[in-house]
Amino acid sequence: MNKAFLCYGGIFDWDKALSHLKDLNAQAESPDLWNNQALAQKLLKERDALTTSINRIQHLQTQLSDHVELIALAEVEGDATLIEESERQLEALSKISARFQLETLLSGEADNNDCFLEINAGAGGTEAQDWASMLSRLYSRWAESKGYKLEILEESPGEEAGIKSITLKIMGHQAYGWLKTESGVHRLVRISPFDSNARRHTSFASVWVYPVIDESIDIAIEDKDLRIDTYRASGAGGQHVNKTESAIRITHMPTNIVVQCQSDRSQHRNRAQAMAMLKARLYELELRKKEEKLSAQSASKTDIGWGHQIRSYVLQPYQMVKDARTGVERGNAAAVLDGDIDCFLEASLAMRIGGVDQGS
Repeated sequence: MNKAFLCYGGIFDWDKALSHLKDLNAQAESPDLWNNQALAQKLLKERDALTTSINRIQHLQTQLSDHVELIALAEVEGDATLIEESERQLEALSKISARFQLETLLSGEADNNDCFLEINAGAGGTEAQDWASMLSRLYSRWAESKGYKLEILEESPGEEAGIKSITLKIMGHQAYGWLKTESGVHRLVRISPFDSNARRHTSFASVWVYPVIDESIDIAIEDKDLRIDTYRASGAGGQHVNKTESAIRITHMPTNIVVQCQSDRSQHRNRAQAMAMLKARLYELELRKKEEKLSAQSASKTDIGWGHQIRSYVLQPYQMVKDARTGVERGNAAAVLDGDIDCFLEASLAMRIGGVDQGS
């Protein structure tokens, strides 16, 4: 347990953190702060995040000290029950501190940001579309378990079941940092509920995660590089949504990036949201290029490439979810499909951070 806390010296520089918080508090008290609203909001967001981190470390240190003292006292009094309970609490603290170590490593340019998460069904019709719907539920459940807010920006339903595609906006501290390694192809193996002969099917769906960026980040987009299409929104939404071409699809021709939005009845607002998504995608593309330059391992480059299978979810003939990059596996597939993916996120983040460090 002590080692876990000692690790903070290398990850979270305590003295520098306290000094930086003091500087941020001084800047926040300046009467000129709100002359630049974007800068002010960025400063306050950084201050709140740093304050939270400092408070969490102080709380963990206090709990650690309290339980160590309780164990010492219980040993003197021969209270085995109290010793056992304090040891359980120390074990729980160890897990919390290990996770916090990962969080403090989420220091990339956009790791603290909200994110967009796109899911697209692969080839295979109804089977693949149902799998895309299952993945949408998985990430929605995960986000809800973290207290994150969720908004559906675009959803294209399948012909019989499931969805062809969906775009979610996940809002919460470090949403992008935690989910950025989920981009790639996800594979499902199961007995198809749509096959009257109960045969085993393999389905694929792709996931793409990119950060929501604020107005302070300038992304240059030329009108000549865009193709903008309008179409009727699909799915539920009332007569107005289905009868007017309020949905927007924007194609950035130099990169072939396509974004679409149909969350609002206003074509103007959908267009604005789609442009924000496009800027975020282009920003993420640049982040990825930077990361690839830092990585000295060619294998890590394919891990984040579109079309690379990152995880398999096997429901038949046995139950197993295994990550192809880290080797982490879980036998409780039902829990994973219900959003319990932290072990996969933590392992892939630790591996990616380690890989970048080695190549820097």
